[in-house]
Amino acid sequence: MALLPDQVINGYILRTAAEGASAEALEADGLVLQKLWESIELKSKTAKAGDLVHEDLPLAVRIVRDMLHPDVDRVLVDSEDCLATMQRFSDSFMSESSPAMELYSGRLPILDLYGIEDEIQGALCRKVNLKSGGYLIFDQTEAMTTVDVNSGGFIGENSPAETAFQTNLEAAVAIARQLRLRNLGGIIILDFIDMDAKSHQEEILVALGKALAGDHVTTQIAQVSPLGLVEMTRKRTRESLEHVMCEPCPTCSSAGYIKAPETICYEIFREIMRQHRQFEVKELVVFANDNVVEMLLDEEASGLAQLAELTGKTIRLQAQAIGAQHEFDVMPV
Repeated sequence: MALLPDQVINGYILRTAAEGASAEALEADGLVLQKLWESIELKSKTAKAGDLVHEDLPLAVRIVRDMLHPDVDRVLVDSEDCLATMQRFSDSFMSESSPAMELYSGRLPILDLYGIEDEIQGALCRKVNLKSGGYLIFDQTEAMTTVDVNSGGFIGENSPAETAFQTNLEAAVAIARQLRLRNLGGIIILDFIDMDAKSHQEEILVALGKALAGDHVTTQIAQVSPLGLVEMTRKRTRESLEHVMCEPCPTCSSAGYIKAPETICYEIFREIMRQHRQFEVKELVVFANDNVVEMLLDEEASGLAQLAELTGKTIRLQAQAIGAQHEFDVMPV
């Protein structure tokens, strides 16, 4: 607090991103928050019950605020309006060293260009395959997340102990990446393949620590337990990817998860853009589950209308009672 000017009178919580920030940057942020709070107080004096006195920043701006770290080189955006909004915020509140923001106008959808669509689908799967032939199994519960490491078809060229060690080394790097992709937080238990050698256990912990070093979310790793488990914690910053994009499965009495209708709607929107770039037609027909079509006609109706205007195409919806909720098709007519 000694770094903040006298006119900044409230208390503050310094986020992890503040580490290494200059006094000038902290002072600027403090003054911005001070003015924001004064604005909220002023509105609250005349507000009636139910009136909105403050709302969070748009998603695009929150990404600039929360995720543009020094190791980000550049940002590609496929919307001119979104890019302008992000640049205005960056120019006003971010440092001069912020990454360059560029408009992407290629024919290939931006999520396909960088394989993000595949990464999202993979991060929603319980099983993650390793290049060696081993695999990871992720299970989320209310209390914790468990990760089980299995050698699978990897037999290696050396002893079983060395094979287990090599698989665990590969798994340590993959686990760190998956924790970020899935945005998993809280207590996490890692069940590596059993290793008797103390040196192997220590090397796995070092490898895991290095792999997590680039994670901007606070993590703590404990020693290997007598049962061969590694306990760690990762600060919860927001809901996990699975909880954001999926909902409890009605077929198995909520024992598992399926993609939520909202998630399917956004997948349909992206598929419409792909079809728009590939086919010179005037109309597209969307075949989807009843629940998804209902959401497209209700909560996502404005987004669908904007997409129709952007593409210049008529978008017709066709509900189908059969098939799984996540199944859909977009057909050019």
